[in-house]
Amino acid sequence: MDTQNHSSIANFIWQTADDCLRDVYVRGKYRDVILPMTVIRRLDSLLEGTKDKVLAMKARLEQANITETWPALCAVTGYAFCNASPFTLRDIAGRTQSQKLASDFTDYLDGFSPEVQDILTQFKFRDQIPTMTRADILGAVIAKFMSPEINLSPNPVCDDDGNILLPGLDNHGMGMIFEELIRRFNEENNEEAGEHWTPRDVVELMSDLVFVPVADKIQDTIYMIYDGACGTGGMLTLAEEKLAALAGERGKSVSVHVFGQEINAETYAIAKADLLLKGSEESRRIKLGSTLTEDQYKTDDYGEPWTFDFMLSNPPYGKSWKNDADKLGSKNGITDSRFTVTHKGQSLSMIPRTSDGQLLFLLNNIAKMKPTTPLGSRIAEVHNGSSIFTGDAGSGESNARRYIIENDLLEAVIAVPENMFYNTGIGTFIWILSNKKEARRKGKIQLIDATAMKSLLRKNLGSKNCEFSPEIRAEILRVFMSMEESDISRVFSNDEFGYWSITVLRPQYDSEGEILRDKKGRPVADKDLTDTEIVPFTYPGGIDAFMRDEVLRFAPDAYIDRGKTQIGYEIPFTKYFYRAGGTRSVGEILADLRELEEHGRGIMSEIEGDVL
Repeated sequence: MDTQNHSSIANFIWQTADDCLRDVYVRGKYRDVILPMTVIRRLDSLLEGTKDKVLAMKARLEQANITETWPALCAVTGYAFCNASPFTLRDIAGRTQSQKLASDFTDYLDGFSPEVQDILTQFKFRDQIPTMTRADILGAVIAKFMSPEINLSPNPVCDDDGNILLPGLDNHGMGMIFEELIRRFNEENNEEAGEHWTPRDVVELMSDLVFVPVADKIQDTIYMIYDGACGTGGMLTLAEEKLAALAGERGKSVSVHVFGQEINAETYAIAKADLLLKGSEESRRIKLGSTLTEDQYKTDDYGEPWTFDFMLSNPPYGKSWKNDADKLGSKNGITDSRFTVTHKGQSLSMIPRTSDGQLLFLLNNIAKMKPTTPLGSRIAEVHNGSSIFTGDAGSGESNARRYIIENDLLEAVIAVPENMFYNTGIGTFIWILSNKKEARRKGKIQLIDATAMKSLLRKNLGSKNCEFSPEIRAEILRVFMSMEESDISRVFSNDEFGYWSITVLRPQYDSEGEILRDKKGRPVADKDLTDTEIVPFTYPGGIDAFMRDEVLRFAPDAYIDRGKTQIGYEIPFTKYFYRAGGTRSVGEILADLRELEEHGRGIMSEIEGDVL
């Protein structure tokens, strides 16, 4: 992976925004030009070599009065898209008269096939042409993207002797550049914590945790991967590559198809453009809209529920979903079967508070698990700490955890170091779920504390100051696969995380010390003495023993309001990995300070060397 080349291209494009768009656009609007132009130049670079053949085929088809020309023209290019205009971007770059330039550029855009037109529409890029024309910067922008200093083509640029001047850029590298540009734009716009993209090292780990445990069970068949919050599609693309590689290593021939949905039109367009390079069918499997209210993968063309073999996602967290809740019928009126289920004979609402909808994406994935295939379905999803502990017994969040754990779907929760993501420094957790657990995992949940397992970056990328090196990913995977018990790994019974929330009442007394009773002879509770107690499922003897040992010995007249007993689940991760800090000597502290000082000097030396 040529990260230096990717960084160089991203820096060039970023500088293009500053050079050409300053004084015309506010910085927050640079993306409206730069992102679609990056896509356009990428597609254009792929089509340059077949332009003459496409135009020749177009002429023959028109002479034969054939109106449906796109399939034949795309076949000429070898891609699922083409451009039937008389121009390439290189042709237009030489225009000097602004109105002629704008006219030809518009014709050029209109010449793209339908799938690309959808991408341009979602970017709303045509709206920018009048602004750039009036400011006389359209030619400068196009010229920058045609610069010989960068290569957005998958083919290398060589000199007359065949020596490579600029390496080619594969789909993976193009995805990295898009994500780096978006990260920078988001940073400029102070995007909220939930609006972030998943670093490749985290996606690599998630893919390992999903695929490697079942790698030896992969068959010669079709596998489907889904992401209901797919962003630019990077997670889908990498997961597809990982699964195909594991299958190939085992001599299996698999066909992998990816499916995604994204609510943001801009990132949807980028994902669609990336997959369009692989084929029209792949690009059509990326859908636009809210997964919560406009589930594009609810039922297929035959009316059957969509299900998937593998699901990986990084949904928005800490982000309001009130608009979605209103569309679904208000928070208290939602009946969507993904979020309200029948569990153990009773209706169970798993609707979280409207300030944070991340658990709904996990429930959406669970609803799409395959129930009968040999591998079932495996899920990897990133959440913040809210999903493991927010919500009292009986709340939507607690009920979601209850449904997941009582159906024995949760294999592991892995705590990730802080500052692993670009636009947020908060701690996160990777959830691993399966509906076909191997025998040793049945009825158990593994917790892994990987918060200290990180490699520091030489230079921060936004909030991201550390990463999972290949060695660290391998170690986390080993710990997961071995189910070891250690300082960083604990394995518990499912019951460890469940509890009863009981309401304990005390009776009122009259002036003579007698218990007050209602007309049916029942004690009248003293509201001031009402209390709530938490009884773990693992408490020996259960609720009755707890009352006897923990309550009645201190308040013999106490009793339980049985109608208010609730079941709750939470995963108090920190409790299981708490480490008390000891007192350090002055010598130890001074030694650490000296080490930090030397480390700082080393970094400064590297920086000075880079500058020089």
